Amino acid sequence: MMTMTRTIFTDEHDDLRESFGRYLDAEIVPNYEQWESDGRIPRQVLRRAGELGFLGFSVPEEFGGTGTDDFRFNSVINEEAARRGLAAFALAVTMQNDVALPYYTELCTPEQQARWLPGIVTGELILAIAMSEPGTGSDLQAITTRAVRDGADYIVNGAKTFITNGLNAELIITAVRTGSSGTHGDISLLIVEDGTPGFTRGRNLNKLGQHAQDTAELFFQDARVPVANLVGGEGEGFRHMTRNLAQERLSIAVGAVAAARGALERTLEYVTERTAFGRPVGTFQNSRFELARAATEIEVAQAFVDRCLEAGTAGTLTPEHAAMAKYWCSEAQGRVIDTCLQMHGGYGYMTEYQIARDYADARISRIYGGTNEIMREVIGRSLGLAGPA
Repeated sequence: MMTMTRTIFTDEHDDLRESFGRYLDAEIVPNYEQWESDGRIPRQVLRRAGELGFLGFSVPEEFGGTGTDDFRFNSVINEEAARRGLAAFALAVTMQNDVALPYYTELCTPEQQARWLPGIVTGELILAIAMSEPGTGSDLQAITTRAVRDGADYIVNGAKTFITNGLNAELIITAVRTGSSGTHGDISLLIVEDGTPGFTRGRNLNKLGQHAQDTAELFFQDARVPVANLVGGEGEGFRHMTRNLAQERLSIAVGAVAAARGALERTLEYVTERTAFGRPVGTFQNSRFELARAATEIEVAQAFVDRCLEAGTAGTLTPEHAAMAKYWCSEAQGRVIDTCLQMHGGYGYMTEYQIARDYADARISRIYGGTNEIMREVIGRSLGLAGPA
């Protein structure tokens, strides 16, 4: 597949791409189908990724990281896993590197960083974020999980759902309500550690796709969380969550384009080899036209994502452009992979074919990180088109 030359990466990024790709092909690809069947990636797999230096790039050197705040390194990791169709592994690693880590590097006190950052880099401490609740979804202001101060602890009661790394995580950034005004100014962030009294994990949720990703329910019944685990100041949680969502949404866009590209590459191989009516499927005009459209969608989406990566690296990425990237690229991913599945005919509906798993895995991209309806709302408001208060 011919692609435009991407100019945003340096030799260091290319070296990481090569080494991480070798690791994926040697240690992840051969075992991935088993993890899909098990419904969970073993903890030691992320430990191994940390051992090889693929986690926590932005962590300062004094805590074991490289101290680089260049999000392009994160995107290389994301792209290589997603392009190979390793959606659950990509999500586990991007949760560690892209989504949860900024809370620790940017908001934690020096004492908190000394406690947690070294283990995050090595993969000994797997990360998760608990925002969504059974009745709230994308509405962060509506959370009801409550934390009441009791001396040196908060007493936490409530429930969270759809939590990525929910079973494997040792540190969980948990959004709680610490005030009673009913506004977003009541929301704070607590780090809930594995083994916290009163904290339990529910079942591993049975999902449409990404079966190897441990997505779980979490429950808090008079859970005692030390005040020392408060991150970013009481009442500041909503502001911190919304600020960090831009990077999470860019990460989703990066993975969406890479997953679509990988699906198209595999489909081009298939339609070259598969014959119908005495000729390769790819030689029919409809096949050429449909795959031409898919290839164009990928190239156009990649150009915008690369521009957003430049802005993200420079610290100038706006929430609106991150929302545009997440919305457009996840929709394009769905369209491209649907086209690719159709090219496989009946075999595309069989789960032993990668394209069927690609199709199921892709559907969540339009939901998590804020639904695409929310993305359009964010973009629309930026145009001065706010709805009624």
